[in-house]
Amino acid sequence: VQLQASGGGLVQAGGSLRLSCAASELTFSTYNMGWFRQAPGAEREFVANINWSGSTTYYTDSVKGRFTISRDNANNTMYLQMNSLKPEDTAVYYCGAGNQKFDFWGQGTLVTVSS
Repeated sequence: VQLQASGGGLVQAGGSLRLSCAASELTFSTYNMGWFRQAPGAEREFVANINWSGSTTYYTDSVKGRFTISRDNANNTMYLQMNSLKPEDTAVYYCGAGNQKFDFWGQGTLVTVSS
């Protein structure tokens, strides 16, 4: 199983980025997917998840109304649209796949938000 996260970069506060997570060697449409992030010196934290069909999403409070998680099962890809970015969103963002728990992880993509 491979999960390839991409789309990170440097952006000014208030800007936007879209992260992608491409899955391979995985029956993508049967897995719930999620985004997590880890800031320097902090533990990995949950950001958002989406169920296998895309009908249900959940967000941590700090990103509600700013981030949108989505998926394209035909292309085995998950997205995280991030708007109104804040310096505190700076972190390495990881995508994960799993059902009862997240079994598979991507390598992470760095998002840096400057003030």
